[in-house]
Amino acid sequence: MLILHKILPVFFLPLGLSIVIVIIGALLRKWAMVLAGVAMLWVFSMPVTGDWLIRQVEGSDRRVAVESLEPADAVVVLGGMIEQVPGLHYGEWRDAADRFEGGLEVYLAGKAPLLIFMGAKVPWAPEARPEGEILAERAIQLGISGDALRVTGRVGNTADETRAVKALFAGTERPEVVLVTSAFHMNRASMLFRSAGMEVQPFPVDFRTGYYNELTLFDFLPSAGGIENSEIAIREILGVLYYKIRAVRLFLSS
Repeated sequence: MLILHKILPVFFLPLGLSIVIVIIGALLRKWAMVLAGVAMLWVFSMPVTGDWLIRQVEGSDRRVAVESLEPADAVVVLGGMIEQVPGLHYGEWRDAADRFEGGLEVYLAGKAPLLIFMGAKVPWAPEARPEGEILAERAIQLGISGDALRVTGRVGNTADETRAVKALFAGTERPEVVLVTSAFHMNRASMLFRSAGMEVQPFPVDFRTGYYNELTLFDFLPSAGGIENSEIAIREILGVLYYKIRAVRLFLSS
């Protein structure tokens, strides 16, 4: 099921969808369809498009001041920031390393007694260590007490992470957490955590766009960064829609 959830969206994202359109157009000798596929890929590969889409899912707010947070039961740091490499015990940081730093920042500010990492491990990397174990070891190296650290069981996506964190608070009626994840992912993650019966204080990090850059010609030329931002944003929008539709179905069937 996890693999299916990862594969299906590919055909609704600009890169996969435009390639499908081009291939079908070429097979049918419909050259207007081929041009439409190429044009779609160009538009969604432009940095100006990718940046605009990312801003829609990130929201207009910037980094939350730690001082503004209320005391909570735990700081929850969602996974997806370590690339495990043979010979490197702690792996390499990915772009989302701000999640780790943000989690430590909130914990060290005294906003919660626990710091929770995800035991992220996907089925197609059976030899990889759970990411949360690596992050916990990194946190201990930086002076965090092991007694304050928790690592969830094995998780593969945000829904799994939500259930795993909820399980750690078994017996607590409505735990309150400071949720730390990338800004583009915060809306979907917060929705899932709240639907699971948790109070959430968002602490978004890893913002992908700048707010002080002037538009130039390069913003209208295709780039890997442009298509990446477009696909990340659309994937998040599809994810939110999926869980909202699922919630409505569950409500109607209850």
